[in-house]
Amino acid sequence: MHNDHVPKPSPAVQATFDAAYFRKYYLNAATRVTTPVEMRDRAAMISSVLKHTQIPVRRILDAGCGIGLLRAPFAALLPRARYAGLEASEYLCRRHGWMRGSVIDFRPRTPYDLVICYDVLQYLDDRDAARALANLARLSRCAVYVSALTAGDWRVNCDRSRTDRAVHLRSGAWYRRRLQRHFHPLGLGLWLRKNVVPVLWEMERAAR
Repeated sequence: MHNDHVPKPSPAVQATFDAAYFRKYYLNAATRVTTPVEMRDRAAMISSVLKHTQIPVRRILDAGCGIGLLRAPFAALLPRARYAGLEASEYLCRRHGWMRGSVIDFRPRTPYDLVICYDVLQYLDDRDAARALANLARLSRCAVYVSALTAGDWRVNCDRSRTDRAVHLRSGAWYRRRLQRHFHPLGLGLWLRKNVVPVLWEMERAAR
């Protein structure tokens, strides 16, 4: 795992994701943007859909893994899968032992079966976000789960009192156009590489 080539993140990214950031958005119950229970449910949804569609998962990359809220749920739900955390935050890599690097240009020696990119892309400008989305096709051999705060989410869905405002808000269509170059949508944030055919009944398939 640690032999993968991991380019260093930019100084700007390092400065943003420090101890204070993670205390506010992940550890303080009064201000956190998500909870361990919500992340456990997210892991359960991802693993259940992939099991249902008969997509085998043996290697997971959590790109922008933060404090690792998905690690324990995936260990319980997909016990045969090996989890790897990738983080731009020097602080978190020291604290948790993650690989240090960015979804923008990380180059593993072997692609992962499942790549998670949760609440990362909105922190990247358009150029870097587009590079990250293109890189997902190199990182994953089967499936990706992508979630990013969009302009529509900011208007309608998110709790603004708990959500970081220092982000780039784009449309969901902006992300989908770039993902569709290499993946087809399975739904609920999950995408499969175009050469991967899920086992689905006709009425289970997402409309295209």
